[in-house]
Amino acid sequence: MKTAITEMFGIEHPIIQGGMHFVGLAEMAAAVSNAGGLGIITGLTQKTPGDLANEIARCRDMTDKPFGVNLTFLPTVNAPDYPGYVRAIIEGGVKVVETAGNNPQAVLPYLKDAGIRVIHKCTSVRHALKAQSIGCDAVSVDGFECGGHPGEDDVPNFILLPRAADELEIPFVSSGGMADGRSLVASLAFGAAGMNMGTRFIATKEAPVHDNVKQAILAASELDTRLVMRPLRNTERVLNNAAVERLLEKERELGADLKFEDIIEEVAGVYPSIMREGEMDRGAWSCGMVAGLVYDIPTCRELIERIMRQASEIIDRMDTLRRA
Repeated sequence: MKTAITEMFGIEHPIIQGGMHFVGLAEMAAAVSNAGGLGIITGLTQKTPGDLANEIARCRDMTDKPFGVNLTFLPTVNAPDYPGYVRAIIEGGVKVVETAGNNPQAVLPYLKDAGIRVIHKCTSVRHALKAQSIGCDAVSVDGFECGGHPGEDDVPNFILLPRAADELEIPFVSSGGMADGRSLVASLAFGAAGMNMGTRFIATKEAPVHDNVKQAILAASELDTRLVMRPLRNTERVLNNAAVERLLEKERELGADLKFEDIIEEVAGVYPSIMREGEMDRGAWSCGMVAGLVYDIPTCRELIERIMRQASEIIDRMDTLRRA
């Protein structure tokens, strides 16, 4: 299947694996890329630019297909060494960068001068238009269903995607709630040129996380995620667990007086314990409502081939109905 996204990124299928903290390692990205999608290394999971350079080299040893790096720009007092991470990306020969979080305008000239395509993750049409205006090549439109940070507008993809299609001139992919061939065909119908999957790729054989994480997604329904940090206007969709219940109780008790320091035990530095050690109640971790559509743990190749087969079957069926 050829779309503006497959042509832009030089991939076989219009499927992107989004950046995910302590999930987007070299083996995850390589598995997706080898299956014809676009794998993404999560830059800030690597503690230093040198670590990222090593991870890029490790991924290159595992695949000769295109892969990208996610670089999330965080609102923080002690900012990561972003210039160093950008240098590692450029020197590593990476040709696709997924940016997220704050406006990436400051690094765009360096990336563009190196011939790197930039796709920025956005949770609203106004942010997508801003990304377009500053020179991003594409955007990932992230609906309210998504795991991680859905923004504060609470607009689901049934509305957000066609709105993006009405406004944008650059290609975009759908993100949030994407799981199968139905997701892909619906995304294309709404005007997207592909789809981005996060949670669904965690529940694959190659995902470098503890089996407890995969089983938690497999066991979850669409009703098992919660929104945390809403009072701080830093909303995150996470899978419910004991730590999340504690966090939500603190939010209820403290109300408008809530500060980040009050919930730091539940949200700061928890990913290694969860993703590597399988301590599922250690803290809050990002998970989308799409967990309700996860029924198995295939390989990345099996998953992507199934998605494309299902999408083709749906398109053929629709074409038959049209001609009937």
